[in-house]
Amino acid sequence: MDSIDTVAFARALVDIDSTTGREQAAGEWLASQLSALGYTVERQPVADGRFNVYGRLDEPRVVLSTHFDCVPPFFPSDLRDDCLFGRGSCDAKGILAAQLTAVERMRASGERRVAMLLVVGEERGSDGATVANAAAPGSGFLINGEPTDSRLAVATRGMLRVRLDAQGRAAHSAVPEHGESAIDKLVDVLVRMRAMEWPSDPQLGKTFYSVGLIAGGIAPNVISPSASAELMFRIVGPADDVLATARHVEPTVAVTEILRVPMVRFHTVPGVPAAVFPFTTDVPLLDRWGTPLLFGPGSILVAHTPHEHVRLDELHRAIGTYESLVRHCLAIGAG
Repeated sequence: MDSIDTVAFARALVDIDSTTGREQAAGEWLASQLSALGYTVERQPVADGRFNVYGRLDEPRVVLSTHFDCVPPFFPSDLRDDCLFGRGSCDAKGILAAQLTAVERMRASGERRVAMLLVVGEERGSDGATVANAAAPGSGFLINGEPTDSRLAVATRGMLRVRLDAQGRAAHSAVPEHGESAIDKLVDVLVRMRAMEWPSDPQLGKTFYSVGLIAGGIAPNVISPSASAELMFRIVGPADDVLATARHVEPTVAVTEILRVPMVRFHTVPGVPAAVFPFTTDVPLLDRWGTPLLFGPGSILVAHTPHEHVRLDELHRAIGTYESLVRHCLAIGAG
């Protein structure tokens, strides 16, 4: 019998509101749970009282990692239709519970070279992962958990976030020839960008982007003196290549980089289904923790939605898969 009840553990964690920026209570609960199980627990301070939780037994060769922050809005757990519902049920508190159960099973068999790294801030900038990377213990493998439909990742896309700024000259809208519309400039550039060629990759496909934010103008009867838009590129290669292509719209608008996360190629295991994924994770910012693998129960299609859930049978199967992945990694390290 497992030393923890996976579903009960996941449900208790889901019931703690850990929306990004408010992870303190969940962090304290996790730290106390791991301490009670006999782990050496380290709190890694991040910001504003928030902290990562690192729990280990002996010096680890393999580390299982995921995040315990969630997107808003918070809603508590519910068990129905053989599924666990609730914010974070699949992204990624259910995953965390499955990982911990796998580590506990390995400890029961005498294997103590496995640790848990539980981070904050993944949903908004990965500040927890950045802090954790500075404290890497020299482990050989990192098995990160995200909802991948119980498949290993072959690769994940990176991300490049940029802002476009257009400048104009204000004038009365009755005499537009005396002004210069920043909104018109911005719209023209956005239309032009639709026809531009972006980098591609044989595994991940073409780079794509979305316009997430747009703002500009003063009033309906004023020619707009300024306008801006923020774009999120899902990249399949070097961010510099995408940025160079985006800069072809200058000097009509200014292009400013805000954030980049590189794409990642992962270690895979024969016999475990694998696929490429369009999202980004903490893994690029945890590169000092060892060769990365990415696996988790649950679907990205329900993560961040009002009906977020994970199937209970899939959650239980993931425990065995995590255990198999750890043993695979330990065997490679021993070889």
